[in-house]
Amino acid sequence: MILSIASGKGGTGKTTVATALALSLGENVQLLDCDVEEPNAHIFVTVKLYKHVRICVPVPDIDKQKCDFCGRCQEVCSFNAIAVLKDDVLVFKELCHGCGSCSFLCPRAAIGEIDKEIGCVEAGAFEAGTFEIHASQTRTLQTGGRDGLAFVHGRLNVGQAMSPPLIRAVKQHGDRTRTVIVDAPPGTSCPATEAVRGSDFCLLVTEPTPFGLHDLALAVGALKKLEIPFAVVINRSGLGDGKVDDYCQQRGIPILMRIPFKREIAMAYSEGISIVEAMPEYKAEFQKLIESIERILVATHPE
Repeated sequence: MILSIASGKGGTGKTTVATALALSLGENVQLLDCDVEEPNAHIFVTVKLYKHVRICVPVPDIDKQKCDFCGRCQEVCSFNAIAVLKDDVLVFKELCHGCGSCSFLCPRAAIGEIDKEIGCVEAGAFEAGTFEIHASQTRTLQTGGRDGLAFVHGRLNVGQAMSPPLIRAVKQHGDRTRTVIVDAPPGTSCPATEAVRGSDFCLLVTEPTPFGLHDLALAVGALKKLEIPFAVVINRSGLGDGKVDDYCQQRGIPILMRIPFKREIAMAYSEGISIVEAMPEYKAEFQKLIESIERILVATHPE
């Protein structure tokens, strides 16, 4: 099963839920951190990264000896990454999606492609030992749910704006023989939809506030268009009002878990400690969460 963890806005607790699930499920789990602009899941599962792969996208390279400035490349570019002037062609690499249309359709064969590095994919696994949390504190970790946990994340280079190709590169490492947990970027724009695309199920993490409800509704709309089954986890339960509950009840959206608004959880998070380590009683709750998802999938796809 590929399970994505998403939200309509940042700061709702996606990584809290994703890492807690990964640590609660034990063996045969893979965690993909697709929040490539600011990946931080590795802090909570404490993995040693041993594989580093540069990720590049092809961008057009104009041969001005062949180019007759006909403007065909500008016409076919859906992303306005090429501008043809009277005697010059401007390529805006930051806008290029690397689709290859310009080079394929150029009547003069004047467009080649060069690689532009946008970031890297790193993979790793847990190793028991002592880790420095900050200068004055260390933590010794035994296996405790990390045996068999595989980990992959992407790191977008500073200044790069095009994260979907890097997210796709991370997802290519997904191992279907395992339970794959995808920590998606926040929001409902291209990076978030690219991360959840192809998932068997999606958990939407929200908070019981007006902002949480507004952005939850946007995320629900996106998942319906993608035709991905989903349910809700309410983080910081007890903080706001009951409008998220009302919204979910009116639309038949299951709320599978509530994580209370507790100082202890926030303090553990600030030190890079997962909720299931700081409060071990929650491990069983996250295991029940997976069981609830499996029941929903069986009910909707009995075959």
